[in-house]
Amino acid sequence: MMQMLTIQTGVALASRSDWTVLRPLLAQSVVQTLQMVLVTIVIGGALGLVLGVILYGTRPGNLFENRVVYRILDILVNIIRPIPFIIFLAAMQPLTIKVVGTSIGTTAAIFPMIVMCTFATSRLVEQNLVPVDHGVIEAARAMGASKLTIIRTVLIPEALAPLILAYAFLFIGVLDMSAMAGYIGGGGLGNFAIAYGYQKFDQTVTWTAVIIMIVLVQVVQALANAIAKRLLRH
Repeated sequence: MMQMLTIQTGVALASRSDWTVLRPLLAQSVVQTLQMVLVTIVIGGALGLVLGVILYGTRPGNLFENRVVYRILDILVNIIRPIPFIIFLAAMQPLTIKVVGTSIGTTAAIFPMIVMCTFATSRLVEQNLVPVDHGVIEAARAMGASKLTIIRTVLIPEALAPLILAYAFLFIGVLDMSAMAGYIGGGGLGNFAIAYGYQKFDQTVTWTAVIIMIVLVQVVQALANAIAKRLLRH
């Protein structure tokens, strides 16, 4: 009896969904999601690239080998990267309040997203730099190129195609983080799906958010594949 009442309540709530009201909220949610994802990818991706190059460079036998620095950074990345983002959001709340001034809203969600993205990117960058042919690097060193010049003109260009694909994969992870940010009132499609879909038993709203996310991922992946394919041809 109780189960039937719950189902009937859900159906009644679902029937109340008014897309004249939801449509502008959906548009706002898409903008908030794009804001969170793009800011995180740009800042976290750039910081992660730097950290990843340092991880690669300090590995034994590489450009600026330093076992102590590599070990410290390696442990730090291994500690932070596996933490589920929803738990990481809660753990970062005191620091987020100090840095941003609040722990609720889109801006508050972006800060922990950047931190997590930085560490996730660093490992992806390191893994894609490791296969670069050491012979090419040694040839550049023999020609008198500085370490920074080798990184800028040899190392990163040689790994550019796989790095682009790695960043496309990163986009999916950041999009996933933006959805989870909805739990702390971070806005975006995650919050839209929870507040107006899940909590009101409206699968149409939920699947609208899901489909938009799928489209975003497909567009980014297609662009990354096309760019990487062109780079590999050259």
